[in-house]
Amino acid sequence: MTLASQIEAYLTRVTGGPVKVSGVARISGGASRETYRFDAQTPDGVRGYILRRDPPDSLIETDRSAEFLAIASFAGKDVAAPRALWLETRGAELERPFFIMGRVDGGAAASPFQPDPYGPHADAIGARFFEVMGRIAAEPLRDLPLLQVMDAPAPEDCWRRELDYWEGVIDADEAHPQPIVRAAIRRLRHAPPPPPKRVGVVHGDLRSGNFLHDGAGRILAVLDWEMAHLGDPLEDLAWATDPLWSRPDDPRVSGMIAFEEGVRVWEKASGLAFDPEAFAWWSLFASVKAQAIWISSAKAWSEGGAEPVLLFSGWFTARAQDLILAARLKALGPL
Repeated sequence: MTLASQIEAYLTRVTGGPVKVSGVARISGGASRETYRFDAQTPDGVRGYILRRDPPDSLIETDRSAEFLAIASFAGKDVAAPRALWLETRGAELERPFFIMGRVDGGAAASPFQPDPYGPHADAIGARFFEVMGRIAAEPLRDLPLLQVMDAPAPEDCWRRELDYWEGVIDADEAHPQPIVRAAIRRLRHAPPPPPKRVGVVHGDLRSGNFLHDGAGRILAVLDWEMAHLGDPLEDLAWATDPLWSRPDDPRVSGMIAFEEGVRVWEKASGLAFDPEAFAWWSLFASVKAQAIWISSAKAWSEGGAEPVLLFSGWFTARAQDLILAARLKALGPL
């Protein structure tokens, strides 16, 4: 049975049919889901959809319910979230857990290998990017669908919960000693950040390459919500501005706008004041979290993982992240 026929059988059942599926195609990239595009014809016409299905192996272990509900939490709000449509945690006709969302056509994701990914529209894209990040942080938690599967931590516990989790990933997956990231973890535990003024939704992977843009200054869709959780909004700001996502010869954040300008936009959209002390902690944490992901990637590849992204991330990207961690520790100086 082909994937197209499986999708067709599922949609026919849940919508009452008849449904005809065509154009099923794998979308490359992605760390935690198999992603496919397809069209579905119903009596109401043809529409485009995206399928996100759990793979046999994954760079990141995440909860597909949380990803789906995070997207649903921002439906109709000014953050360019796709339409979350159907969720199946047991696999149903598709055998593995999945969800389906509406497809946003006419956009592209920036390539990390492009020297100037946004061209003359970099300022507009950058301003919108930091505005979207701020709007996610500003969203009140009350009645959000995401609260069906997670609780908000106390402000003073945000840092510890995230650091405990990602250190646990390193403990479980490292194949050899990791002295640089371990030194960073000791530093983070020794000097915790001040608590946030407000706990909010953290996208968890908001960065260049994880949104679609139209090539003319507009962001059409924010993607990859699989690491969404509740916590300190500065976590997203630190992750989005990690040096790994930017070219070393370009002072702008991911080829968009200067960091200081991005922070001003974020402050206005979020209603929060930028805290340099807390941001310094979350910036070091961002590199620890990233290194945990690359360590898991290396393990998955060594155990027979088939996705090329596992090999690339587990070796090349991990080395680059070590250099970033070492530079950050050196800049922070002794405690």
